[in-house]
Amino acid sequence: MDIIQSIFRWFHVVAGIIWIGHLYFFNFVNGPFAGTMDGETKKKVVPELMPRALFWFRWGAAWTWGTGVLLLMVVFYHGGALFKDAGTGWGLPAFVMIAVTFLSPFIYEALVKSPLGKNMKMTTVAAVLLTGVVLYLMDSWAGFGFRGYTIHVGSMFGTIMAFNVWFRIWPAQQKIITAVKSGQAPDAALVAMAGLRSKQNTYLSIPLVWAMLNQHTTWTSGCWFYLLGVMLVGWFILTHLYKRAGKVKGF
Repeated sequence: MDIIQSIFRWFHVVAGIIWIGHLYFFNFVNGPFAGTMDGETKKKVVPELMPRALFWFRWGAAWTWGTGVLLLMVVFYHGGALFKDAGTGWGLPAFVMIAVTFLSPFIYEALVKSPLGKNMKMTTVAAVLLTGVVLYLMDSWAGFGFRGYTIHVGSMFGTIMAFNVWFRIWPAQQKIITAVKSGQAPDAALVAMAGLRSKQNTYLSIPLVWAMLNQHTTWTSGCWFYLLGVMLVGWFILTHLYKRAGKVKGF
C-alpha cells in the first residue's frame, strides 16, 4: 500500500502542476495578453495556441482529479485516516458528507446561476458560509478528523474545478476558438462564462493547495474554521496577483 500510495502521489502532484500551471497561465498571462491582439492576430494565434494549451489543461485536470480520488480511497478510506476517533464507524453521516463532496458541482451550479452569482462579492460570502457549514457537519456530525475534513473540502473544491474545466470551460472554448478561426466574433455570453469559471477555479485553487498539504498542516488540528481564514487570506492575495498581472507588459 505504501508503494501504491507513493506512485499515486507522484502522478497526482505532476498532473496537478500541469493543470494549475495552465490555469495560472490563462489567468495571469494569456488573459492580459489577449487584450493586446487585434482581430487578424487573434485569427492566427488563438486557433494554434489555445487547443494546445487546453489539451494539457483539461487532461491535467482529469488526471489530478482521478489520482486524487484514488489517494483518498487508499489513505483515508482503506488506511483509516478519516475519523477523529478510532472507534467511529461508517454511518449515514459519513456517507452523506462524502456524497456532498462529490455532488458539490450541482450545489455550485445552483449558486452561480442564482441572483447571488451575479455579484462576485456575494458569491464569495456565500461560498465561505457554505464551506463553513460543510466543515462543521463533517467535524461535528460525521466525526471526520482534522485530516479527514480538510482533504474532503479540498476534494470538494477540486471536483468543482474539474467539472468547470470539462463541462463549462472546454465546451465554451471549442465554440470560441471556432468562431475566432473563421473571423467571427465569439458569443459574448460564452466568453464571459468561460472567463468567470476560470477565475473562480483560480480562487478555489488557493485553499485546494492548502488542503493538499494535508499532513503538514496538522498544527491547526481541532480548529476547523481556520480553513475559512485560509480561503479569505488566499483570495485577498490573489486579487493583488490579478492586479499585478494586468500591469506586466511585453517589450
